[in-house]
Amino acid sequence: MHGGALTGWLLMALCAASGAYCLLRARAGTPRERRTARAEALMGFGMAAMAVPAAVLPPPDWAWAVYAVLFGTAALRAARPALRGGHHLHHLVGSLAMVYMAVAMAPAVAGGGGGGHAGHGAAAGAGGIPLLTGVLLLYYALYVLGSAGRLLPGTAVVPAGGTVPGPRPSGGFGGASDGLSELTTACRLTMGIGMLAMLLTL
Repeated sequence: MHGGALTGWLLMALCAASGAYCLLRARAGTPRERRTARAEALMGFGMAAMAVPAAVLPPPDWAWAVYAVLFGTAALRAARPALRGGHHLHHLVGSLAMVYMAVAMAPAVAGGGGGGHAGHGAAAGAGGIPLLTGVLLLYYALYVLGSAGRLLPGTAVVPAGGTVPGPRPSGGFGGASDGLSELTTACRLTMGIGMLAMLLTL
């Protein structure tokens, strides 16, 4: 992406670490949980690759087409499960957002076929479609707030009858966490913040 070099490297490291953790999660659990973990690993590593500072390591012109095809395929795979809602719908939104960013940053789109790095720099100022960028920013801002809220410790209030209520529901914006560990929720929060940061650079 096109922010500062230090920010880009930090974002790359966080997204790569999230992707690695998701790969570890993909080794256990039900088939559905493993598929979810693999999808999140793909998202994490894809975001890490896109976050590498272009000024330090400019990607080849064809990289954006690869990102668009890769995440377009991921979006197609997520489309049917997304009908059930929950986190599958979030995967679909995330894959489509990655396709959108890849297309918006492609040199051929913004640079008119100029030289590789020149076109890449022009793409940074193109900004994609402002309305769509704004909608995605709002979505991920709400998702981040919801994920962060699930990590806050709940306070149990004992009613007059003396019965302690059950644990706080794990659901929230972007799909219920379904009893996931705090580390998994933190991983998803990290990737949500990463998407926000990347969208802000368009």
